[in-house]
Amino acid sequence: MKVLVLSGSRNPNGQTARAARALLQGLTNSKASNDVLFLPSMHIERCRQCRDDGWGKCVEEGRCVIQDDFSMIVDKLRVADIIVLATPVYWSDLSESLRAFLDRLRRTCMHEQGRAGIKGKPAVGVCVAGGGGGGAPQCCRNMEWVLQTTGFDVVDLIPVRRQNLEAKLRVLEETGRQLSLTLPGNEDTMRHK
Repeated sequence: MKVLVLSGSRNPNGQTARAARALLQGLTNSKASNDVLFLPSMHIERCRQCRDDGWGKCVEEGRCVIQDDFSMIVDKLRVADIIVLATPVYWSDLSESLRAFLDRLRRTCMHEQGRAGIKGKPAVGVCVAGGGGGGAPQCCRNMEWVLQTTGFDVVDLIPVRRQNLEAKLRVLEETGRQLSLTLPGNEDTMRHK
């Protein structure tokens, strides 16, 4: 099983990274391989709204014309068995890097060719709020809408706040463990439980 983590956090040791690692720990107990991409360190431009009507090749062909890391990430996404999206919460919403990526993905997925390898793929979202932590549920709602629009099978969305991080790390690990039991290729694991 291949797991792709898209992190909207710049900090590989911060709260968002810890939350993603806990989920991965549960998944990798099932011998999953994983790839973690920190989107802020990648070159991902915002959508240019190519034509006057705000669309372009995205809606016509299911691809984006911008030459940056977007298409490479989408290729990795298509071959993964499960996607984990982890983001710090800023103003009750996704980080700017994850938002830029998902805005472009959403547009390409308006075309059936853009949805190839994405439609029905299991996805888990983790939204980690620092500060007062009140924005995590709204961030989860925003992420759910975008993921459903692109065609993912949204398996779970987990709001985390710094005040409950330690407790949520255990929840995230168990979520990963349970999720690994439901994915193709883990039938033997399920039989032995």
